[in-house]
Amino acid sequence: MVQYLWRVDSLLVDSSSFLLLSLLLAQLPLFTSAVPAHNRRPNVVHELDRLANQTKNLRQITADLLKEHAFETDPEQHRFKSLPLMNNRASDINSLEMRPTLSQLHADLKSFEHHFAWLSRASRKHHHPALPKLGQMMSLIKSLTSMLEHQMMRVDAQRVSPPSPSMPPPPPSQFDVLQSSQELLLQFRLFCDWAQRVFSVLSTKSKMSAVQ
Repeated sequence: MVQYLWRVDSLLVDSSSFLLLSLLLAQLPLFTSAVPAHNRRPNVVHELDRLANQTKNLRQITADLLKEHAFETDPEQHRFKSLPLMNNRASDINSLEMRPTLSQLHADLKSFEHHFAWLSRASRKHHHPALPKLGQMMSLIKSLTSMLEHQMMRVDAQRVSPPSPSMPPPPPSQFDVLQSSQELLLQFRLFCDWAQRVFSVLSTKSKMSAVQ
């Protein structure tokens, strides 16, 4: 009889413990959402700093490609009709808002990704000497795109699908590849300049709002 009562008591204790654990688990999302915003903000700042550093690396590779002998030509402009327009003004940078800015940068980056894929195919066909470094740059672009998409999900930024870019006809010679590559690289360097500054400014703004 005593052993039976002990088993009953054990079951009651186990049931109570299980019920308490279930209640705590049910309240876990509330505890998480109750964490002050300034405690979650460092994650956003960290991601923006990573985006700025990755963009800086891309800009350096772009500058290295432009300095190489293979690209020392005067490019014929406007071969690419669908490149993002880099007409941003420095005076506008402090008024940028997080979500629409990230959405626009993502759309521009995807457009450049399509253009560099076109350039890569043309470079392989004409045995372009800078193809290995171009492949490295394309890998970094894909990595930056993935990081940016992660940050957009974090802040609920809308992903805008850019229209399919209109590409020029395949270049008939290596000289035409050089012309096309330099125009594309010059435009992408402008994009990297702007994007790096934007990520840095957004990071600074996030740090300031975390302190307030």
